Amino acid sequence: MNAQQTIWMFALGVTLLAGWVDFRTRKIPNWLTVPALVLGIGMHTVVAGWSGAIASLEGAGLALVILLPLVLLRGLGAGDWKLMGAVGAFLGPLMLLFVLLGSIFVSGFMAIVAILRTQRVGETLRNIVVLVRGFFAFGLRTNPKISLDNPALLKVPFGVAVAVSTLICFCASRWAL
Repeated sequence: MNAQQTIWMFALGVTLLAGWVDFRTRKIPNWLTVPALVLGIGMHTVVAGWSGAIASLEGAGLALVILLPLVLLRGLGAGDWKLMGAVGAFLGPLMLLFVLLGSIFVSGFMAIVAILRTQRVGETLRNIVVLVRGFFAFGLRTNPKISLDNPALLKVPFGVAVAVSTLICFCASRWAL
């Protein structure tokens, strides 16, 4: 196993554990995300020196910058945000974008299944209309009725979507060539 495969294995291990914890508790703890971020940067530094450290920091920074608005609007949890930062530290900026895009699609699919399973299609469509109207009227502002803070709303564990997407991207990068 080469260094890149080892880094992928750690990334998979972290995301699978985070997905399991998120599924069970609906939280991704700091004891997992913060050391994973440091480990990702450290592994890249050992493997490729300063250029590896820079690529790792770019991946983590890109994830944190892209997702920060969603965290501030309470559409994404801070644990999910830090997990994506750790994934960026492991995989660098380019693969982070693939994993992030995959995670968005997987979580969207999970949301559709949850909406259909709980028969809350009408409520979801009304909430989307409220969000769109609010955006055009007031810009990007939090809506306490439609955020992570409302326990009555459906929520999907984004960590599970990240784990699935990381596994798909690993398989694609390993066997596509």
